Amino acid sequence: MDRTLIQEILEVVEQAAIASAELTGLGQKDEADAAAVEAMRKRMGQIEMQGRIVIGEGERDEAPMLYIGEEVGSGSGPGVDFAVDPCEGTNLCANNQRGSMAVLAASDRGGLFNAPDFYMKKLAAPPAAKGKVDIRKTATENIRILSQCLGLAINELTIVVMDRARHKDLIAEIRSTGARVQPISDGDVQAAIACGFAGTGTHCLMGIGAAPEGVISAAAMRALGGHFQGQLVYDPAIAQTSEWADYTKEGNIARLNEMGINNVDKIYEAEELASGENVVFAGSGITDGLLFNGVKFESDCTRTSSLVISTLDGTARFTNTIHIKDGAKSIALS
Repeated sequence: MDRTLIQEILEVVEQAAIASAELTGLGQKDEADAAAVEAMRKRMGQIEMQGRIVIGEGERDEAPMLYIGEEVGSGSGPGVDFAVDPCEGTNLCANNQRGSMAVLAASDRGGLFNAPDFYMKKLAAPPAAKGKVDIRKTATENIRILSQCLGLAINELTIVVMDRARHKDLIAEIRSTGARVQPISDGDVQAAIACGFAGTGTHCLMGIGAAPEGVISAAAMRALGGHFQGQLVYDPAIAQTSEWADYTKEGNIARLNEMGINNVDKIYEAEELASGENVVFAGSGITDGLLFNGVKFESDCTRTSSLVISTLDGTARFTNTIHIKDGAKSIALS
């Protein structure tokens, strides 16, 4: 991986975001996802690399896929593994709500954990709290540690939690400490990464979300120096999702074992989920969100707002791009 590849990776998420944004607010969840998938696949195919999808679109939403094991790129050049979510927050995009984005993580071959299509308990926190908060601790303990690490009163802390029935007790505990809860309906990747930046008003992500997205979040937080831990969830009684209505705890453990995951209770650090020497995160807003704006369509151009975080040079680049249309006559600076 090199800096030239990073620029092309940025263009991959930009093109996916634009394609999906054309369907924003139309209630067409799967169609928006399909558009992002095809745009991402097409741009990846133009890159001189031996790319491979290690985390792709799952079958859970019955949506089109960039499938696990799919080869992308020209077939020559460096070997690169990708974890992709072409339209993270498909419901958000379909309903024109905040937080949807096109997102991926990339690394040298073997540098990303092949997360199964399970759920994951997650804990994300700012760099100042790295290695001090811990997913094994209670929410109350971690909030006290966060307060000390950030020099903020507990009632000044905002904890993001997915708005799910399984988090009822977690939300009650957080509020009992005096900290604020910010529920989100979907899209916990952006919320996790926002914890890595001061001034976002987001201080921690807690709770259970999708495991593949956990790897993408871990890649970004590792590059930022932030805290991220994940633990796979295999008990349907804990996941509390209709998708697992016919699943059993024992059956899920057997599935994990078949995938080569024998220590099903292992707690993964960011450096294990994204272990490659070179790790890159790239995201581009489909709708406005915590970190960047969504796609804006204008008469002479299309504007995208993106973020690329890389361990190659220790940078986090916020990029606003103007995509000029043919025959453009007048383009405003902003």
